[in-house]
Amino acid sequence: MEILKKLPDAEFDIMKVVWENSEPITTSIIMQQLGRKKTWKTQTVGTLLSRLVERGFVRTEKNGKERIYFSLISKEDYLNFETSDFVERFDGNSITTLVARLFEGNKIKDSDLNQLSKWLREKKE
Repeated sequence: MEILKKLPDAEFDIMKVVWENSEPITTSIIMQQLGRKKTWKTQTVGTLLSRLVERGFVRTEKNGKERIYFSLISKEDYLNFETSDFVERFDGNSITTLVARLFEGNKIKDSDLNQLSKWLREKKE
């Protein structure tokens, strides 16, 4: 597999729709679920899908008059890449520093800490 690169926000929005739906997916489905909320035109969605094809995130086939798209990168693989990249760039690969920063910024609730503590205990066993 190629080395993943961070997606621009608009392309990531398209990928979220691709991952949330059964494949293959069409431009029409993406427009129904995302394009109108974003006030994107069909041409904009088509351009973003073309970029995703070039980047190796989706492949496309012609189906009659319509193009259909299939994901080539799983949501889990991409989110693992993004998370690892974020922790490495901003917290020096320290999960502890990341959690401390989130806690100090009031982004983690006590219930989150309890769940994290439980998860850590289970992983140690």
